Amino acid sequence: MEAELGFFLLILVAVTSTCASLLHWLRRAMSKKATLPHQVAMSHIISLASFICLALLIVCFVQDNFALEYVVTHSNSQLPVAFKIAAAWGGHQGSMLFWVVTLSLWASLIAFKSPLNAQYTCDCLGIMNLLIATFAWFTLMTSNPFEYAQVLASEGRDLNPMLQDVGLIIHPPLLYLGYVGYAAILAFALAALLGKQPMSDWYVVARSAAFFAWGTLSLGILVGSWWAYNELGWGGWWFWDPVENASLLPWLTGTALLHSGVVATRNRGAIWSTYALAFATFSLSTLGTFVVRSGVLTSVHAFAVDPTKGLVLIGVLSLLVIITFGVLILRGEQLPRFKLQSLASQAYTAYIAKGLLVIATAIVFLGTFYPMVYQLLGLGNISVGAPYFNSLTFPLSILALIALAFMPVLKWTKGAVPSGSTDIAISIALSIVSGSGFMFSVNVLHFEVLLTIILATWVIVAHLVMLFRCSNKRKLMPIVMAHIGFALAVSGAVFNSHYSYEHNLRVEPGSSQQRAGITIDYHGIEWLVGPNYTAEQGQITLHLEDGRMLNFNPQKRHYPVRVMNMTEPAIRSLWHGDYYVTLGDKVDTHAYAIKVQYRAGIWWIWSGGLLAVFGALLTGLKKRREAINAIEKYA
Repeated sequence: MEAELGFFLLILVAVTSTCASLLHWLRRAMSKKATLPHQVAMSHIISLASFICLALLIVCFVQDNFALEYVVTHSNSQLPVAFKIAAAWGGHQGSMLFWVVTLSLWASLIAFKSPLNAQYTCDCLGIMNLLIATFAWFTLMTSNPFEYAQVLASEGRDLNPMLQDVGLIIHPPLLYLGYVGYAAILAFALAALLGKQPMSDWYVVARSAAFFAWGTLSLGILVGSWWAYNELGWGGWWFWDPVENASLLPWLTGTALLHSGVVATRNRGAIWSTYALAFATFSLSTLGTFVVRSGVLTSVHAFAVDPTKGLVLIGVLSLLVIITFGVLILRGEQLPRFKLQSLASQAYTAYIAKGLLVIATAIVFLGTFYPMVYQLLGLGNISVGAPYFNSLTFPLSILALIALAFMPVLKWTKGAVPSGSTDIAISIALSIVSGSGFMFSVNVLHFEVLLTIILATWVIVAHLVMLFRCSNKRKLMPIVMAHIGFALAVSGAVFNSHYSYEHNLRVEPGSSQQRAGITIDYHGIEWLVGPNYTAEQGQITLHLEDGRMLNFNPQKRHYPVRVMNMTEPAIRSLWHGDYYVTLGDKVDTHAYAIKVQYRAGIWWIWSGGLLAVFGALLTGLKKRREAINAIEKYA
């Protein structure tokens, strides 16, 4: 019953969104007045229907409805309920449905108490409904989660054990909220271009959505990185995996969009690049969400393996790029042109940030997709790994820190603030103190780390001084949080790269070994029985140089349904880094291989990222009263 109703509601979403979009654009082509109440009503119907559709799919998982192919392949009666719920969006079909649901919720949010005039709101909803219709029909035709299994099964094949983690429950929804949030921004931008006179201040309308989309996408990436770090057992926080990079690409252009938008709200001449970044960000979101899941890229995240789906999705992406950038080129001549007043200004530092982010996007895009294209052309196989990405992105990070260090002492248009020289002196002095302290606290000095520490300290001090001198601290706080968060995250990443280490050991019960001043005691193995797995759990103690004693219980889990073994690391966190222990294979009757790692600065990365996300979400929650004035001239 639930499956049939869910399938019917999915058809209703596809048909209603198609009709709503076609009716709006036909009326617009005939120059008829917009019918906002009808568009709003249909948007709410679509949103409600899609949400109930997803809820019914979750019910099918919780009730172990193994008549459905999707439930059979991604669940099991022994799977914990929380993971059954997460499995609803953990596979290809469910992820497509979740995409449609998120699109419809964003459209409903645009329609709900919108401060915009009728024509502009209807154009935005017409674009959103067209996107909903496209992906709803794609889900129905190629990725239907309510499709019945050809062979009746009494038990499911279980969810991939790598995905049985609390991070999976929140990681995909956060990513989708971010990805699809840029669909709303695209709708705002494209609707502004389609007016009688292209709006040069449409970003004032879309600003809250831009910060919210960036915040949720950033949080989704952080949770995904944390999940990989805690679940996969290799101890890294970023592997430059193709799917990781596919989510990083819209994040980079989305960050550039925020900086371009800040300039555009004060200088309308910067709006052309803001349009371009809005279109590019959602295009890259589509690429990251769909092309990856079409089987083109190989990863633990990649779900679909049907090349037909990939061709359809590439076609959708191509049309999206052609239409949006085609309209921008045709109407862009009517937009004002940007004129920079001074190189010594906050506006110029924002433009530097935007330029660095665009360069970083090109680097990541090339390194991610060039090997794929090279292979598809039959030229062979090549691999682009971490050395390529690290060597090219590190200089960009340093340049970004330099720009952020000088930004607080500059005025928006030209020149320095009255206290600029004093503030610079304070920042430089504390940076030198920080760098000197670091030099005397480490055994091996790396120039890259020293440079990063000095610049990051400069950024943090300069922003705190700026906040202290500012009369409107509440307005400035989100910017300070985001920039300090970036400085912390970069410092953590560089520390992690240069001061992490690992030791591989062969241990037996009662053995004790020393490595790098740490005593490692291995006590033995105990067996555990979980809800859908059995596990060997090691008992290990680390005695640190400062006298602290840390206990670890890493596991080797066996999932009988999937016939898979998984390594569950044991982690103990300190302010300067994590000790990370994994249990390897059995090498003798009583002997095991274990790996003991130290991951330096890892929590600086998490805390810096969370600080930046919190700052962005605070900005996104601000009132949008400027939007009312921004669209008055639109007709």
